[in-house]
Amino acid sequence: MSNVITAETPAWKDYEKIGFRVIFIYFLLQALPFDWKFYSYLFSTPIFNLHYEDIFNLANFTTRFGAGPATYADWGILLIIAVAGAIVWTYTDRQRTRTYDEAFYWLRVILRYRLALALLAYGFLKLYALQAPYPSLSSLNTPYGDFNRWKLFSLSLGIVPSYELFLGGVEIGLALLLLFRKTASIGAFMFLIFCGNIFMSNLAYEGGDQVYSLLLITYAFVILSFDLQRIIRLLILQQPTAAATFKPVFEGIRKNGRWILKTAFLLFFVVIYGVKTGVGAKHDPYQYPATKGLPAISGLYNVATFIVNGDTLAYSLTDSLRWRNVVFEEWNTISIRTNKPALVDSNNLHLVKRDNAERLYEIEGTSGRHYYSYAADTTQHLLTLQNRHPALSAETLSLHYSRPDTNRVILTGTTYSRDSIYVVLEKVNKKYLLEEVANGGGRNRKLKL
Repeated sequence: MSNVITAETPAWKDYEKIGFRVIFIYFLLQALPFDWKFYSYLFSTPIFNLHYEDIFNLANFTTRFGAGPATYADWGILLIIAVAGAIVWTYTDRQRTRTYDEAFYWLRVILRYRLALALLAYGFLKLYALQAPYPSLSSLNTPYGDFNRWKLFSLSLGIVPSYELFLGGVEIGLALLLLFRKTASIGAFMFLIFCGNIFMSNLAYEGGDQVYSLLLITYAFVILSFDLQRIIRLLILQQPTAAATFKPVFEGIRKNGRWILKTAFLLFFVVIYGVKTGVGAKHDPYQYPATKGLPAISGLYNVATFIVNGDTLAYSLTDSLRWRNVVFEEWNTISIRTNKPALVDSNNLHLVKRDNAERLYEIEGTSGRHYYSYAADTTQHLLTLQNRHPALSAETLSLHYSRPDTNRVILTGTTYSRDSIYVVLEKVNKKYLLEEVANGGGRNRKLKL
């Protein structure tokens, strides 16, 4: 690549050079995958059988020094490395009189594509209403006060998939603007408004993505900084403003290579990832387990009879042992409502997992129900239940089941504490206001519940 810099290009001051060196090293360390854990994940991924979950996780990997998610402490470590690198760079480059316009250009290219990649990764999840799915039956039968703020936010977004689709479309549109130099600043400016709201919602609702969303905001500031001074002079100060004087010129094979790489990026992260995400939304939505439950059993069940070690326990709102109601999901999850609070999974991170055991969205952020996954032996009519909370995975139940009719389920067996139980469940033909309104054409229709 050759570049043209006109005589009007101002010389960089010494402090500007030093500041740029720090910024350049810092953001390269943030944006490029120098972390060995990225390559460990990459090499363990079936490249020729990629799922949309794999592409998402690779696209959103960030440099971190601990075993968990990235933190602000990781930023501090990277900043120390960047300052040290800038000191060495300043010493070895102390005789340089030229500017860093070309290096700044390539830094913006890297950040443009990195930010676009993040937007595409999240955008398609929202476009297909995967990130915040429609509430499960268990969630619809959990009191409002038993959810934490993050789960309430996610459930509120999940009940309006059309708005979630709109948000995904905005993110994809902004990503496309960032991929082209002439529209990159427009895309970065719009993104700051859009993602500023996301960052604040993460703070307000105690979401787990506040560090990552703020990182993307810093990328956008660097991208926009190239035109920011001219924008302020022209639109706010209303002063004469010169156009950017640096313009990259691509010639020969580099010109063709540029378009080949851009086309490959669009093909893989827009077309292929978009198709895989759409297929996954239909056949394997990642927030809920993919394993199907028993046929024709999903629904809400009241506990009509509950016998423990031969003693019948009457219905009670205060008894911590007796079950109050049970939900069978369409997948292999049973949730049980009791007076005993459930251990809350406050992860609040947005994780995309292929393994069903790691798909914990339904239990995250709620203390209202006890969740169990189950394996069904339909020959012996045996259900083996395991608590879905990672800290309680040793809690198991073995229950024989029978179905005298379509509205009743009888469970007999032993609990984790070795108590024998006999439970009769009666299905509730419950109507849900959300679904009734959606099927009835609006809120003005009279409802009979």
